[in-house]
Amino acid sequence: MKHGKKYIEAAKQVDRATAYEPAEAIALVKKTAVAKFDETVEVHIRTGCDGRHAEQQVRGAVVLPNGTGKTVKVLVFAKGDKVNEAEAAGADYVGGDELVPRIQKEGWLDFDVVVATPDMMGIVGRLGKILGPKGLMPNPKAGTVTMDVTKAINDIKAGKIEYRLDKSNIIHVPIGKASFDETKLQENFDALMEAIVKARPSALKGQYLRNITLTSTMGPGVKVNTAKF
Repeated sequence: MKHGKKYIEAAKQVDRATAYEPAEAIALVKKTAVAKFDETVEVHIRTGCDGRHAEQQVRGAVVLPNGTGKTVKVLVFAKGDKVNEAEAAGADYVGGDELVPRIQKEGWLDFDVVVATPDMMGIVGRLGKILGPKGLMPNPKAGTVTMDVTKAINDIKAGKIEYRLDKSNIIHVPIGKASFDETKLQENFDALMEAIVKARPSALKGQYLRNITLTSTMGPGVKVNTAKF
């Protein structure tokens, strides 16, 4: 992959052989985020899990104390009183059956998170092939299949993010924007790591967190010391 001048200059500030303490890594990521837009700060965690085994799956959600800096659009599948409740809580879109053809046939995906009440999962299940690969399928573990739609929407709007293993057993999550001050990014990072450490599968033998890298959207990766985790 060819990198531009800005990236090459930024990368010179990072010692690839060093695993930095989280505070140092965050400072470096902010310093090396030199794109013209407000880059997202991301955490990439390589785990020792084997996600092919159900008992080694890692999946959940955490509310970042300072949010992600992104406006999140929420779609809620609900019926009856729950429709009004979802609308009152600030859902961007609320509906049921009528949304299925819009998503299936028209390719409508103008939302970031999907919440569903349990009685709507039969309908949502028909969209599994579309929503699943995009990580949009509601899931009880992530708090997105629930009767308490108000709490789900409030949490998401406040900065709740989901984490899960990808096919390579890596977790990728945003923890804010490069414009956030270091304290806010540190608080978000700490909240995420606390949740992920707690989510360690009991079936896992050996090392859980193999390496942690912090990066901005266009910046170089900065290794984080995993010793304290």
